[in-house]
Amino acid sequence: MKTPKIGQMLHLRGNSLNKGEPVALPLTQSSMFHLPGSPEGHDTYGRVNNPTWEHLESLLAHLEDAPCLTFPSGMAAITAALFATLAAGSRVLIPADGYYVTRLLSDRFLSKFGIIVEKRPTIAFTKGGFDGFDVVFVESPSNPGLDIINLASVAQQVRNAGGLTIADNTTMTPLGQRPLDLGVDVVVSSDTKAVGGHSDLLMGHVACRNAQIMEQIEEWRRVSGSIPGPQEAWLLHRGLETLDVRFNRMCETAQVLAERLSEHQAIRQIRYPGLPNDPSHALAGAQTLRFGFLLSITLGSEEQAERFINTCPLLRPATSFGGVHSSAERRARWGDDVDPAFIRISVGCEPVEELWQAIEASLNSS
Repeated sequence: MKTPKIGQMLHLRGNSLNKGEPVALPLTQSSMFHLPGSPEGHDTYGRVNNPTWEHLESLLAHLEDAPCLTFPSGMAAITAALFATLAAGSRVLIPADGYYVTRLLSDRFLSKFGIIVEKRPTIAFTKGGFDGFDVVFVESPSNPGLDIINLASVAQQVRNAGGLTIADNTTMTPLGQRPLDLGVDVVVSSDTKAVGGHSDLLMGHVACRNAQIMEQIEEWRRVSGSIPGPQEAWLLHRGLETLDVRFNRMCETAQVLAERLSEHQAIRQIRYPGLPNDPSHALAGAQTLRFGFLLSITLGSEEQAERFINTCPLLRPATSFGGVHSSAERRARWGDDVDPAFIRISVGCEPVEELWQAIEASLNSS
């Protein structure tokens, strides 16, 4: 897998500037453009294009090493990828233990259009093969369980069966995992999470090296109006410039915390791919560039879990993940099929020793 050239990404705009132009990306907040005569080759209308999100897409395309389109949320990106590749009578396979809103979209909407939706847990995803599926949607690591599947193997099996693979790479970002390099056809991501990194925007993107698929996804965006706002695109561009620094800090801290948590008496179970005894460790080591910033712990009871989350001063009790502030939540409250005392922790950018002291103190008093 290729390692993204972060330095080149940071200077993509700068190396094309003319003398006197601003180094920082301007925010183009306009729905209309001055358009006398033929509109060919020019910005036309805010639902079709915008210079701010087009430049953002060039940075994301550099990271993904593939054309990219941005969307107003991660679910908007997932929706676009699915609606552009499925039709009445199509069969789609999704993870039974993946992000629950993807399941809601499939069950409540895709099924209404005559699309056949089937589900499998991540750890048994390959059982039964992939014959007859038009689209196979994968999450690796799964959210929130952190189970991992062999993306290269699944992508090849699906291709041999005549289908397409779509991978949700939100938990790892392009810096931690490269699904397209492993043979996956389409990547989707919620950039609300680590790519944006500051918990102040909703955004998502789709990346794909198949021009025909990207044309369909672009048409879906243009016709449906599922476009990013220029302000959000500007914020995401700014967040993207520090992703490498933040992601490195978050992953390194997560490794330290996981090793220490694995020895704490209050922990009934821990999952983190970076731990040598984790079921996903070997595959994660071969398939990913980093082990990520998400980990999960299971405490003795729901009450103990709530006390831990709500009393730790360096953990925000909030949903979502990937921000500079470490956060934690009981995923059972959203209906995930997990133990009531299961906690997903998103490790942020706090100094590791200060963060550990706060976590340890809260565990000891819970």
